[in-house]
Amino acid sequence: MGILARVAEPPQMSSKARGADMTGTRTTVAGSWKEIAASLFKLGATSYGGPAIMGIMQAELQEKRRWVSKERFLEGLAVANMLPGATATQLGIFLGYARGGWVGGLLGGVCFVLPAFVIMLGLTIAYAGLSVTPVARGALYGLGPVVLGLYAVAVYRLGRAAATTVPEMVIGLLAAAAAIGTSLGVVVILVLAGIAGLVLLQPVRPRALWVSLSCVLFAAILTAAWWLPMSLSLFAARGGIPDPRNLWDLGIYFLKVGAFTIGGGLAMIAFIQDQVVGQYGWLTAREFIDGLALGQLTPGPVLMIAAYVGYKAAGPAGAAVAGGAAFLPSFVIMLGVLPILDRVRKLAWVRAVMKGMAPAVIGVLAVSLIRLAPAALPDAIAVAILAATLLALAVFQIGAFRLMIAGAVLGVLRSSLPAMRVVRAARHLLTWTAA
Repeated sequence: MGILARVAEPPQMSSKARGADMTGTRTTVAGSWKEIAASLFKLGATSYGGPAIMGIMQAELQEKRRWVSKERFLEGLAVANMLPGATATQLGIFLGYARGGWVGGLLGGVCFVLPAFVIMLGLTIAYAGLSVTPVARGALYGLGPVVLGLYAVAVYRLGRAAATTVPEMVIGLLAAAAAIGTSLGVVVILVLAGIAGLVLLQPVRPRALWVSLSCVLFAAILTAAWWLPMSLSLFAARGGIPDPRNLWDLGIYFLKVGAFTIGGGLAMIAFIQDQVVGQYGWLTAREFIDGLALGQLTPGPVLMIAAYVGYKAAGPAGAAVAGGAAFLPSFVIMLGVLPILDRVRKLAWVRAVMKGMAPAVIGVLAVSLIRLAPAALPDAIAVAILAATLLALAVFQIGAFRLMIAGAVLGVLRSSLPAMRVVRAARHLLTWTAA
């Protein structure tokens, strides 16, 4: 029996062998982190197209590198779209987490955002020095309608996916009407849409108690939204309106943008435009359009326009504070949610709330585009550039970067050539971009 016991005992690993095994494990983990950093840094430095970045991630990290299965990738995409924050950044965090754990998620998100911040800051500094020159102003003039066209097509495509049923379409239309005809802010509109989704869009018919509580909550939020602006007048008189030159106020504002806006970078841009241009007056509509144009020239997440606003308000320190605050909630939320992903995705009421918010985001975005149109389309030539952009996107499937180059060239030509020569140049550029 003693012999059998000795035979059954597993062989003891020597301390040297254990050390070699631990070293191999550390090397594997460190190798994964290096791969995560290099892959997401490259994507952040070279990927354009806003929502199209997520398709590039799928091709590069799921299909080619096999970091996750297709099913797991779709899970991450669903969670990133359900939660507030920058969607592409959150998907990068998810993929880094799946590949290298919590540290991998943190590292992947930072490496994805960092190149876009550096490039955006460089472009913004150059813009600040050159915006008064005829060439720079002409280029930004041509970029304005191209950017407007790119966002219009993106909103249309996202809207087709977000509003597939009659209740969803009604929610989207009511959200747009509220954004146009009331003083309700974007956050209040989205919260009310989420409550409507909770009642109307659950797969199982909600109980009477759920409906009653939702109606009471809806009425309470609507009442508070109407009453608070009046009560805030005293607060504003005491200095409650954020001061863009104060880094604390600037950081708190962009922290709110990152933490409370659902629908990705495009929804955040609508939120920023509504308050920075419409309510606070930090930027003019023309300056905001210029920021959107610089954002389209910058690879990586669309939300990096926060760095542009921060720089215009408080210089390089403002750019760092605004950019960091805008993206911080994406890291906190994703790295907190991912460990309990399986439990979150099974909650039917959460999915119903998010389904209600999705068409509301589209309605708010559509209103934002309408408000930006006068600044981006000051004359007939700008309208013609917009029409050519929409035609190129719909018929020829031309990439965003080529269209922006063409728009910038046309803008420069328009400032120095007669109208007919600009039209002929536009025809040649359209042929080049379609090639």
